[in-house]
Amino acid sequence: MHNIMERNIETLLRERRSRYRLDAHVDVPDGRVEELIHETLKYVPSAFNSQSTRLVLLRDSAHRNFWEKVCERISEIVPRESYEKSRKKIETSFASGCGTLLFYEEKAVVDELKMKYPLYADSFDVYSEHTSAMHQMVLWLLLAGEGLGASLQHYQGLVEEDTKSMFGLPSSWRLIAQMPFGHAIDTPEEK
Repeated sequence: MHNIMERNIETLLRERRSRYRLDAHVDVPDGRVEELIHETLKYVPSAFNSQSTRLVLLRDSAHRNFWEKVCERISEIVPRESYEKSRKKIETSFASGCGTLLFYEEKAVVDELKMKYPLYADSFDVYSEHTSAMHQMVLWLLLAGEGLGASLQHYQGLVEEDTKSMFGLPSSWRLIAQMPFGHAIDTPEEK
């Protein structure tokens, strides 16, 4: 049994690649991605059992609206001659998928741990990043296992406050990364 599990994880690890051409035509039921999220949140470890990771699943109009907001914010900072290339990449690589996972860390949980365990206070922000990274990797592997392509994006500096107001999220949530996913229509080059 152990060897079978190792091979499955190794296979998923090889299949988990950044996929930059996505479309929304997937055979995975909507509820299946939600199941994967719940399982990940339940079983992925966190330092001091903090369970500080928060996930938001964007589908349909929320998914499209998020990427439209990213484009809007990019248009405010990227030179006009570069913007079209950025917009096209977002539209064909991220917004064209069937959904996006937003990865957050709950600052209130991290701050509480700093107070409760002052000896480790300087390390809890790093532990929080580790926790988020584990959730990102596990979900990426699970999405790959369902035959879905994904990539990990980092537009949080541009849209963190926007996401809180757009989706009614607590101010104490810190946006870490975004994972658009869908049917992969590209084949990544070998590493």
